[in-house]
Amino acid sequence: MEKNVHKIEIKLDKEWVSALDAAFKKKNKETKIDGFRKGAAPKDIYLKHFGIESLYGDAVDSAISVAYKKALDESKLEPVVEPKVDVTGISDSNIIFEFTIITKPEVTLGEYKNLKVKKEKIEVTEEEINHEIEHLKEHMADVVTKENGEIVEGDTAIIDFTGYVDGKELEGGSGENFPLEIGSHSFIPGFEEGLVGLKAGEEKELNLKFPENYIEDLKNKDVTFKVKVNEVKTRILPDINEDFFKDLGYDDIKTEKELREQIKKDIHHQKEHMAEDAFIDACLEAASKNLKVDINPEIVEEEVRRMLDEYSRQLQMQGMNIDAYYQMTGSTEDDLKKLMEPEATKRVKYRYLLEAIAEAEDLKFTKEEVDKRAHELAEQFGVDVEEINKVYTKDILEYDLRMHKALEILKENN
Repeated sequence: MEKNVHKIEIKLDKEWVSALDAAFKKKNKETKIDGFRKGAAPKDIYLKHFGIESLYGDAVDSAISVAYKKALDESKLEPVVEPKVDVTGISDSNIIFEFTIITKPEVTLGEYKNLKVKKEKIEVTEEEINHEIEHLKEHMADVVTKENGEIVEGDTAIIDFTGYVDGKELEGGSGENFPLEIGSHSFIPGFEEGLVGLKAGEEKELNLKFPENYIEDLKNKDVTFKVKVNEVKTRILPDINEDFFKDLGYDDIKTEKELREQIKKDIHHQKEHMAEDAFIDACLEAASKNLKVDINPEIVEEEVRRMLDEYSRQLQMQGMNIDAYYQMTGSTEDDLKKLMEPEATKRVKYRYLLEAIAEAEDLKFTKEEVDKRAHELAEQFGVDVEEINKVYTKDILEYDLRMHKALEILKENN
């Protein structure tokens, strides 16, 4: 057994009897026994009918928290994941719980300075500026109906379509007045290509095949789509002039040269952020290679669960729930967890690295520094500092400061 895995046995006597009494009162209210009003049967009559075992489930649920608190108080351990709990003995007078508590593993900090990590040199090319200008023109383009024109790549076709598999209409495979940008690769291979050359009012039958990497029920299957083109829209790119600059929000820019200079600054700023993120990651990776720590699978699993919750919240913000994501991608929760494991392991290792650096550097912070951090977070989230202090305790704010300062030390010394 690893050094940071602890088996703690807790026996409850009086607390267990109290939990059984509470379970009886709850169960009795829900139970009708002949000769007694509902909830009025004496305990001995209830037990004669249903047995003491009928109370165990509810009693165990309420007793676990009592036993766990007792385990932590007696052992003085600080768990890093939810404990595993087993009932190893149970009767009408006592219960024995065994908690498997995992604490932070032993961490040995290796060399974290002078690792010769280099930060990427920032350059902005003319090609990148040209590409961004084209992107801005595309973004500001007018979309107009293409009268009597054939569909070409880049156009948007407004279509009705219905898919058929094995002669039956495909569930979820139809749409009306659906705007499809040709070349966006939104549909399966061959669909968008098959519409090129059609005009508004024309119809076509597309005989295609679902790809190998599609959902299990449909991959490699033949599918027929009946498509009608209702309208064809095309994009008219704007001229580079003062109206274009104003539409972009650049009121002070008057010439294309000034626009190019502004875009160069914007790209440079963006690249600086990307280079900084890459530098930080490289420093963490280099220093973590010198770190000695055995990370329990349970700790990684806990991090994966956090990442999964975080991803689920992001999907909800985009108007999609996690179950819809699984259906759309043909994956499962286990598949997603497996994908997240390497990143979760890295996150845990980096966290232990920064904690070890903070300890080695003996990082401490004054009350004024902690208060300042609370105000910074309040400004960042757009709330009052009182709200921050309700959510973040002093210990959490201090931990946040230690992690930030440890990271700054790592960057400054590499």
